[in-house]
Amino acid sequence: MKISARNQLKGTITNVAEGAVNGVVTISLGDERVKADITMESIEKLGLTEGKPACAIIKAANVMFATGSERITNISARNQLPGTIVSVKKGAVNGHVSLKMADGNVVSGSITNAAIEDLGLEEGAAALAIIKATDVIVGVE
Repeated sequence: MKISARNQLKGTITNVAEGAVNGVVTISLGDERVKADITMESIEKLGLTEGKPACAIIKAANVMFATGSERITNISARNQLPGTIVSVKKGAVNGHVSLKMADGNVVSGSITNAAIEDLGLEEGAAALAIIKATDVIVGVE
């Protein structure tokens, strides 16, 4: 199946924390981890267990950016992926920013041109891609 979500990060499930209604699935991407907050029904239907290959799927509109490589300690978003900006493309109002992580994975986000300018996002700069766990979809083959 092909999908329009720009970010499809392949990894391995390293933890499944089960809850009454939702659970948190942790996917290892090498040095980094992505957490997905999904329903227990989905966890069971997809057979999500530790060691299973999985894909973290994230729409570009759900990716935020912060400058620098230091993780932000006072934020509720669970996923903070450090890397280097490899591409900035501005459109009429919004632009696309792509960040390459140490493991080679690339995360792209769609943010306003004003945010790109205010943050000084440019190729070669260190940055964090920030994603809420509720914005991560889990896919399996």
